[in-house]
Amino acid sequence: MSFETEFNNWMGQENLESYLKEQLENMTEVEKEDAFYRNLEFGTGGMRGVVGPGTNRMNIYTIRKANEGFAKYLLGLGEDAKERGVVIAYDCRHFSPEFAMESAKVMASHGIKAYVFESLRPTPELSFAVRYLNAVGGIVVTASHNPPEYNGYKIYDETGCQLVPAEADQVIALVDAIENVFEIEVKSEEELKAAGLIEIIGSEIDDVYTERVKALEINPDCNKKDLKIVFTPLHGTANIPVRRVLTECGYDQLHVVEEQCVPDSNFSTVKSPNPEEASAFEMAITLGNEIDADILIATDPDADRVGLAVKNPEGEYVLLTGNQTGAILIHYILSQKKAHGTLPAKGKVFNTIVTSDMGAAIARSYGFEVVSTLTGFKFIGEQARMLEDTDYEYVFGYEESYGYLIGDFVRDKDSVQSVLMCAEAAAYYKQNGKTLYDVLMELYETYGCYREALVNITLKGKEGADKIQSILAEFREFTPLTVAGKDVVAVEDYKESIHTDLKNDTTTAIDLPKSNVLKYTLEDGSWFVLRPSGTEPKAKVYIGVVADVLEKADEQVAKIKEDVLSRVNEIIA
Repeated sequence: MSFETEFNNWMGQENLESYLKEQLENMTEVEKEDAFYRNLEFGTGGMRGVVGPGTNRMNIYTIRKANEGFAKYLLGLGEDAKERGVVIAYDCRHFSPEFAMESAKVMASHGIKAYVFESLRPTPELSFAVRYLNAVGGIVVTASHNPPEYNGYKIYDETGCQLVPAEADQVIALVDAIENVFEIEVKSEEELKAAGLIEIIGSEIDDVYTERVKALEINPDCNKKDLKIVFTPLHGTANIPVRRVLTECGYDQLHVVEEQCVPDSNFSTVKSPNPEEASAFEMAITLGNEIDADILIATDPDADRVGLAVKNPEGEYVLLTGNQTGAILIHYILSQKKAHGTLPAKGKVFNTIVTSDMGAAIARSYGFEVVSTLTGFKFIGEQARMLEDTDYEYVFGYEESYGYLIGDFVRDKDSVQSVLMCAEAAAYYKQNGKTLYDVLMELYETYGCYREALVNITLKGKEGADKIQSILAEFREFTPLTVAGKDVVAVEDYKESIHTDLKNDTTTAIDLPKSNVLKYTLEDGSWFVLRPSGTEPKAKVYIGVVADVLEKADEQVAKIKEDVLSRVNEIIA
């Protein structure tokens, strides 16, 4: 069906909400095509899109359609699905409360009980609540760190893990089979609440989740009184839970960026509510300089990612990358558990195929296995579940994109856990005369100077989506043989599930779900990865190198970046 046909169908709906009708009437031809040329798809972080009317937009109708398919999937899991129900949480974005209640109404209209949080909550608490309430699934309405015009929808299985492709594909098939979103029957909120099919939840879950997070402390008696922390939730859901955990654990010198503690759908004080972006730390740095803070901490709107800034020897705040924070956390957790005699005899650490190798090197030095998954924390959550009833223990999991999980009572990345552990590490090392920056430099001396880069190439709309696909297609068809003056020695094509050794002209199978991702390894161990973002209109280029000194590592990153982007720009020109 053409986008014009879909547009006219929406325009012809007599009962269409007036605000949606008005937006449709004011659309340009380009906007019409982008809003209707496809249906929103599930990516690494679920379904995300710009809020507005259209099949390629987030609105009550696309939310109903997604929930209709998910409800049918849950009903197919067994007779007890209705009674066990689903847990639903949401963040501070435009229409998040409305989309959450719309989700509950669709579920409850199918007889599936819906537990809805009373107000905004972190995504990791939703993951925890699914297992705590023995629910059959979960839903969170969020667009994570995307720009303000976005919202999104993520679905979880009974273990609190986002659905992996095999299960998500079943849901997608059920969603795609729905021909008319305007015919989905939804009962009223009042009727469903009166029938006991929608139940509001809150403080009980908060209390249990908080205690589980606090129990992660390794050195609860370290000197917390001298540590000065600046924290900003960037207008999102981490404000209350993070401040509660840190305060109850004894971090008395906790200073917050007050302006950014207020939930704000427009994220008015930041260019982007993303702790990966340096601009997100501007107000935190200002406050940090005023009070001479030891560590600055920022979380994203749904509280699953966390970024840090620490002081270098010159007294300037330096933003750590997700890889650097991950390496520091692995080192701190493993070294301190070893000191306390609490390291498991057999354990596994999890990262992704685009994560730095530094954390893996640290983990292996302690005798632990390291498993690399595709990008998307659901794959790490899946691996954690697979350790149940085995001799192995879950030790740590993380992504380069600022997501970490310490205790697997949550099956998604968890900034509340991560903030507590980062604060503890900072306090422990401060009482030993070190900053987290000092620790990072020591890790470089021990394991090598691992440096990375991430380049985001934004290409919006249908034309942009086509260009992103063309980048991957061109690199797949014409393999680069040299990059940055180094031979390419191996190619991993995760779409074709093939690892090719170019030196020996041999191939082996890759035992991971198929994904449109390409990874190239150079003769010096450097690598780069190309993949389309699963949540934004972007092509992503990841680069990783290791050298004996930082200057060499940074030079190699710059050379790889220049060569790869030169070819990318030729493709999309």
